[in-house]
Amino acid sequence: MKSGFVNIFGKPNAGKSTLLNALMGEKLAIVSSKVQTTRHRIKGILTGDDYQVILSDTPGIIEPKYKLHEKMMQAVKSGLEDADVALLLVDVQTDAEESAAIFAALKLRVPCIVVLNKADTVSPEKMEAAASFFATQPYCKAVVRISALRKSGIDELLTTILTFVPEGEPFYSGEDLSDLPTKFFVGELVREKIFQLYQDEIPYHTAVVIQEFKEKQTLIKIRAEIIVQRDTQKGIILGEKGQMIRQLGTEARKDIEAFLDNKVFLELFVKVRPKWRDNELHLREYGY
Repeated sequence: MKSGFVNIFGKPNAGKSTLLNALMGEKLAIVSSKVQTTRHRIKGILTGDDYQVILSDTPGIIEPKYKLHEKMMQAVKSGLEDADVALLLVDVQTDAEESAAIFAALKLRVPCIVVLNKADTVSPEKMEAAASFFATQPYCKAVVRISALRKSGIDELLTTILTFVPEGEPFYSGEDLSDLPTKFFVGELVREKIFQLYQDEIPYHTAVVIQEFKEKQTLIKIRAEIIVQRDTQKGIILGEKGQMIRQLGTEARKDIEAFLDNKVFLELFVKVRPKWRDNELHLREYGY
């Protein structure tokens, strides 16, 4: 049986979360057009008749500016340490040499598959040039062209992955899709709506903490706290007469109900925690 860890690396906005979801056939990672949406390492357990692949989406590779960024890069480091196969994801619209330099700096000692994403957005000539360029890189064992958003090339990518995954016993039993608790994904769905509904820097100054998750006979009661750094940010989250947080709650509840396949009663509260992104105690409390 094939069994191993397959970890996804790339620059912010390369489409790592979209690729994880496409490979899993389920939405495990939140997606946003804004960079640095992913803050945690998210593992998806993909099990077939003769394989089990632990797919791992890590935060985009950045230069840390505060402790939260440092925690995010620690998640990248852990992905580097246990990878059996690495997927090096490239937005084919961006500069190839810049991505190549980042990948070389990772100094990976496992088979690396360069995955050229957004293949449907560039000319065949540009795609061919990118494929030829990465094929010459010393770390590259294979190049696969995909569109994660359109789910094209995903079957070919999985076939290529399995050629490099080692033989071994499965790491997980049962039908679980991830090793993370349900509460984590609920909090992520709320955070996704913050990225979608609020502009500028607001999403980067917020965290979401699930304080209550109770399964009742007819519904699931969830109480979530949205953490911000300043009172002005709290006012923006709330909106005039609470309009924005009501919209946030309505849209998040719909996605959570679809995810849990159950009715949900969702309460949202906003709390101010100055400079939480640089506070070790707060970061631990918020799951970082």
